[in-house]
Amino acid sequence: MSFELISLLVTLFFLAGIGTPIGYSILLASVVYLGVAGLDIALAGEKILQGFYRSTILLAVPLFIVAANIMNAGSITDRLLNFCVAAVGRFKGGLGHVNVVASLIFSGMSGSAVADAAGIGKIIIEMMTKGDRYPRGYAAAITAATATIGPIIPPSIPMVLYALVSKASIGSLFLAGILPGLIMGAVLMVMNGYLARKRNFALEEPVPLRELPKKTANAFPALLMPVILLYGIYGGVTTPTEAAAVAAFYALMLAFMFYRAISLGKLYQVFVDSARSSASVGIVIGGAFILNFIVIQEQIPQAISAMLGGAEIHPIMFLILVNILILVLGCVLDATTIILVIVPLFIPTCEALGIDLVHFGVLVVVNSMIGLITPPYGILLFVINAVTDIPLREIISEIWGFLAVLIIALVAMMLLPDMILWLPRLLGYQG
Repeated sequence: MSFELISLLVTLFFLAGIGTPIGYSILLASVVYLGVAGLDIALAGEKILQGFYRSTILLAVPLFIVAANIMNAGSITDRLLNFCVAAVGRFKGGLGHVNVVASLIFSGMSGSAVADAAGIGKIIIEMMTKGDRYPRGYAAAITAATATIGPIIPPSIPMVLYALVSKASIGSLFLAGILPGLIMGAVLMVMNGYLARKRNFALEEPVPLRELPKKTANAFPALLMPVILLYGIYGGVTTPTEAAAVAAFYALMLAFMFYRAISLGKLYQVFVDSARSSASVGIVIGGAFILNFIVIQEQIPQAISAMLGGAEIHPIMFLILVNILILVLGCVLDATTIILVIVPLFIPTCEALGIDLVHFGVLVVVNSMIGLITPPYGILLFVINAVTDIPLREIISEIWGFLAVLIIALVAMMLLPDMILWLPRLLGYQG
């Protein structure tokens, strides 16, 4: 390890340790590297501009963020919740099931775990804890766990970023995320049903079945979002970036004209919030462009490939080791940082070992999401704590069962690639 690289790592960990946002930490640490290495510091700006100029796919990120924020600001979330309550609220642990199904549906609009947790999650927690029907720690824990589904089912901002670093097909990644997302929802519902029976949670008053068609019709336009998105990409109508623009426009038309649930003033605030969120992600991406240049300069991917190649490691063992690493890193880093900074180191080895990059990408995203709820530093635990004021210790005490079944689902996806690749292959993927 060179002195220049040591300088970068020391600076990066120091800045992150004192609370500097990770994007700024990466940028400043990279500038330190360039200075110590005697390179022109202007290279930092050059690499950022080149990276954004060559990566038009990144336009999808702010557009998906706008679509999600419009969905939250309008009454669309409430309509989806009413549909979920009518559909699954009648079963034991009903509101827990509503929580899972709502996240499955809402993930088709947001693509962000934090958006799910802070938006629709807060509403469901209030529903679950009203009248002490569920312990507040349990309500918060299942909400954090279900929010992990958001970036798995399309649209998915982390998968867009993974496509950027791996050159894998976004359409195939989106399709590959559907079945794993449904599996994650299923195992969470099984665990919720088990705990509801074991702890004798109260049954909800069922919504009459005659009202279900009305509530379904009310939510149907919002439920069409993922269908429109995938048809646009796989039907050859739109590119992934154009599909993101269609998603944002469709959300705007629903909230502004169809449901008439958003004012011009609220729409302005949506655009401001979306710009801030996009800028935060953009800073991390810009830092990653410089960091990737440094990684290549230091020949780190070649060193890793040579080390693993010499060890003649089996592809499954490689996946196990990488997944353990990402799970640990996911406790302290967000998915954007992991995908843009850490994952590119393993792409050459995946190709050398014959590991399908779509399979690997879905595993990376699922694992990064599980890391978000892994104590003690899972980011989603802190998000739920911040928006509800439920003590962190109560959330952590209830999260373990949900964490366990998600890890079991991850292991199954790792050992059985067809769980991920079946749907893309059905529609023509050749990987």
